[in-house]
Amino acid sequence: MSVPGMRRAAIGLTALAAAALSTVAVNPSQAEAGPKPVDVKLLALNDFHGNLEPPTGSSGNIAGQPAGGAEYLATQLAALRGATEEEQERTITVAAGDLIGASPLLSAAFHDEPTIESLTMAGLDFASVGNHEFDEGANELLRIQNGGCHPVDGCADGTPYTGAGFQYLSANAFKTATGQPLLPPYAVKKVDGVKVGFIGMTLEGTPQIVSQEGVAGLTFSDEAETANKYARILRSQGVQSIVVLLHEGGQQEATGGINDCKGFTGPVVDIANRMDPSIDVVVSGHTHQAYNCEINGKLVTSASSFGRLVTDIDLQIDRKTGDVLTAKANNVVVTRDVTKDAAQTELITRYKTALGPVATKVVGETAEPLNRVQETLFGTAKGESPLGNVIADAQFAATDNEQGALGAFMNPGGVRADLDAGQVTYEEAFTVQPFANNLVTLDLTGAQLYCVLEQQFVVGRTLYPSSTVRYTVDVNGATGTTADPCAGTRVVRGSLTLGGVTVTDAGTYRVTVNNFLAGGGDGFTALKSGTNQVTGMIDLDAFVAYLTASSPVSAPALDRIRTTAEVPAA
Repeated sequence: MSVPGMRRAAIGLTALAAAALSTVAVNPSQAEAGPKPVDVKLLALNDFHGNLEPPTGSSGNIAGQPAGGAEYLATQLAALRGATEEEQERTITVAAGDLIGASPLLSAAFHDEPTIESLTMAGLDFASVGNHEFDEGANELLRIQNGGCHPVDGCADGTPYTGAGFQYLSANAFKTATGQPLLPPYAVKKVDGVKVGFIGMTLEGTPQIVSQEGVAGLTFSDEAETANKYARILRSQGVQSIVVLLHEGGQQEATGGINDCKGFTGPVVDIANRMDPSIDVVVSGHTHQAYNCEINGKLVTSASSFGRLVTDIDLQIDRKTGDVLTAKANNVVVTRDVTKDAAQTELITRYKTALGPVATKVVGETAEPLNRVQETLFGTAKGESPLGNVIADAQFAATDNEQGALGAFMNPGGVRADLDAGQVTYEEAFTVQPFANNLVTLDLTGAQLYCVLEQQFVVGRTLYPSSTVRYTVDVNGATGTTADPCAGTRVVRGSLTLGGVTVTDAGTYRVTVNNFLAGGGDGFTALKSGTNQVTGMIDLDAFVAYLTASSPVSAPALDRIRTTAEVPAA
């Protein structure tokens, strides 16, 4: 359901001239028989996260080029659709979730309404629901789809919000009370007489990575089983060309390019392997990676994140049977060397004016760049990062005196952007920490605290520790299990200290985390055993206060977690 007039004539773009690098011949024996196949183009994106303005730092580059920004994305989508009305009518624009949530201030301050309006104007037709679409709960997602002012903040920019001009699809997110999908599970688009079906899918693990309030009243089912169920329903309606928009993904080796599939791993591999052969294309996301793969006879793609890539997918569909004959894809960089889309510029300007001077207020200064890239701890586990450590320090500073905290821990997924050297504005700080989580200070026994640290290696995420925390990891230690993370022996017993005091199993220690972690988020269920919980300030406020009080902030040493390879035996 694109907006009339937005599919414009093609322009000369060197970035669009690259040849497609992945082709799946679904049924090549039919390609030479019968009437001429129908050509259908899919333009796909994922994990936009409200990046209306060009993302900055390392988040604003891909394939060695500055990329992204809604003004450039809209222009390049229009060019990829083609110059003629026939080409445009054969093009369907889709997305694989996380279009909103964890957004920069320009979008988040207005509950991501600007992003929905932007993508509507850019011609988006269908999108699956990502985990971040649930950040403010199911009712808010329905408002985002259907329109209406926010129940608390109203229409903050002073204009009505009419809802999305595209359709969100969610086949495997059910209302627990009724068993009915929260949103339509699938949609069908007819192109030149052939039907193309789209099934929308959220990752099954959404409840583990979204606050409990966000998924209250919802149940999530297995991705492959649900896709197969609706593929059968689509086939019963005469739809033989089937595309799954899946908010789950994978990753390839670091040396792989944006159109490669080198050493590919991740949840999407198993999901694609279990999908019915009638499913032709899987447009995926969630991992923020770029790849162009063939898995189990299916084209599986991802366009990285933040609107820096568009996946250009060309399908040839048998006019008589409706089957996909060939499918090929090419990840195209959204370069910034093209004319900005005027409608997108007007939208951005309007919301920046409504936002006022809050965004540009200087709240601190950094002495050097603070990045969020985690150092390698060992194996697949990751360790500290300069920015992650600073945020943990900020949370400790906000709760050490008033709440009696001895240390703080921050989840890596909550750190969303880097900080460049120099002045830091409120908007930049918000972009780093956009979730508005409350700090929670709680009591854990030493045994429980060791269990939390062991759980890091079960869930594959290492918490950023404040400067008051020190411990050693045994490179040869055993990893616990999901059922019993405490059984792990990765963390050397007796090595954990808080404020220079050695932690004992029987002792009780007060630590600070955010409310997401306190509720067991990111798989840290051991934190739910914390007692004497006191809810404090918003994490962003703590971060801003720390920047103001400690400027210029330097990158801290990455020495809070050490390994037995670094620590001499006693």
